[in-house]
Amino acid sequence: MSRKKTNEIVRSVRVDDAGAEGKAIVHNDGMVVFVPFVVPGDIIDLLIYKKKKRFAEGKALALIAPSELRRDAACPHFGVCGGCKWQTMDYNAQLKYKEQQVRDNLERLGHIDTKTMRPICGSEQTLRYRNKLEFTFSTKRWLQDGEERGEGEHGALGFHAPTVFDKVIPIERCVLQPEPSNAIRNWVRRYAEQHGLPYYDIRNHTGYMRNLVLRCNSRGEWMVIVIVADDREDWLLPMLEELHIAFPEISSLQYIINKKMNDSYNDLDVTTYYGEDHITEMMPRYWGGSDLEFRINAKSFYQTNSRQAHRLYSYVAELANLQGNETLYDLYTGTGTIAQFLAQRCKKVVGIEYVEEAIADARCNAEQNGCSNCSFFAGDMAKVLTDSFVAENGRPDVVVTDPPRAGMHEKVVEQLLKIEAKKIVYVSCNPATQARDLAMMAEKYQVRCIQPVDMFPHTHHVENVVLLELKK
Repeated sequence: MSRKKTNEIVRSVRVDDAGAEGKAIVHNDGMVVFVPFVVPGDIIDLLIYKKKKRFAEGKALALIAPSELRRDAACPHFGVCGGCKWQTMDYNAQLKYKEQQVRDNLERLGHIDTKTMRPICGSEQTLRYRNKLEFTFSTKRWLQDGEERGEGEHGALGFHAPTVFDKVIPIERCVLQPEPSNAIRNWVRRYAEQHGLPYYDIRNHTGYMRNLVLRCNSRGEWMVIVIVADDREDWLLPMLEELHIAFPEISSLQYIINKKMNDSYNDLDVTTYYGEDHITEMMPRYWGGSDLEFRINAKSFYQTNSRQAHRLYSYVAELANLQGNETLYDLYTGTGTIAQFLAQRCKKVVGIEYVEEAIADARCNAEQNGCSNCSFFAGDMAKVLTDSFVAENGRPDVVVTDPPRAGMHEKVVEQLLKIEAKKIVYVSCNPATQARDLAMMAEKYQVRCIQPVDMFPHTHHVENVVLLELKK
């Protein structure tokens, strides 16, 4: 695709619509221009800095007249950090655009009739809703416009700058997680600076402080994981001791020594310095009874918006409409949260997941929750879900599938078409790949209900639940 740098300025142009990746759309001379950090209805002075064959990229030089949908940003880092691009848009408008995103993907990519689509389920909590954040230390601090690096600049602790792998935006106050998230992060940063603990340089692979992971539950308990580059107890242990004394809310304080060239840590050992090796999240059961308990360790996957996760799973339960005698398969089960949420009304539940540690968590949680009708299997979905597996575990009456953003492997779709479960409930964090998969199943399955759910306010991301029924 051809690219052409330019410095074209367009005065007093209207922002027309919301577009892909959280950017807005401006139409100029028959070309679509994608512009971040503006709201549909804004009148702006626009700089077009790059043109491609079918579209252009630009940025707002000045806000001439604000849209009626514009709201003040809650985050002091808005416009620099790219995490919450829709923060200045009215929340009801965000929901409208997310709903339209689902509709457009299903209709255009999947050729699906969306007349059964329900209104999107918004999040009651739009700030401080995340139960997990990961921060990065870097020797290279992202400099804002006009800012110069000062003498003795220590680096940054925060989020990666958009599209730049080695530079980090220093975050002073983030509104995605409740307190004491900011207090803990800033404490660690100050301690490292005061004690001369060097930040990590991802290019040269030097330095010590690498990452900081903060997890919390609805009861106000916190897990803190400090990730460092080398085994230096004389640096690490005094910091951890002072940290747990400073924050009694920390019930699980752990560390990881990562000597690798990248930041992934799923294959590394986790050491507990203080407290438990996990925190526990509670979730009400859909059909009543004692709450479900889910142990969350350093590597566990758990929906990052805990309150909204319960609403998402409740839609899955409603659409599955279980009667109590069904065999249910939960594909891409993770730590088995959906499987156990539905187990109360199933004869048998079978969960499959690629990550072995997640399956270990699922089995542990199922035992804790008394879900004796659940069994879990680890392995590549396309290789596990075979004819012999189905013959051994029973043909499912209902399948719930919640794949990653890439959607389901073609072989998995083919196997689902062979299995012919009466119902499939497809949960997706990417309506585009969901639409592709639904199109492949259209020969045998009819879309009966579509339910979008907003799990990530102030971003363009949207979750979607679709009920498929086997055609007669």
